[in-house]
Amino acid sequence: MSIEIERAEAITWVRIQMAQHDLQAAGCFAEPAPTPLPGAVRYRNAQGQGWDGRGAMPDWLQRAIHAGQTVEHFRVVSTT
Repeated sequence: MSIEIERAEAITWVRIQMAQHDLQAAGCFAEPAPTPLPGAVRYRNAQGQGWDGRGAMPDWLQRAIHAGQTVEHFRVVSTT
């Protein structure tokens, strides 16, 4: 079977499925969700490395905590 015939059969099958399920092409493919913006830095060390408090704790902060520091020591004070 040639590629043109296979393609035509596939298109026909898709059109039948869309008609059976009352689907429109415009509604089948949603726009991807926007990439979330990084949050404001809530913790920062002396070298300027920061963390917004979301996700896994970064290595630099984990090492500091294991060395005896507290997370609060690195909290950025809001000026607003």
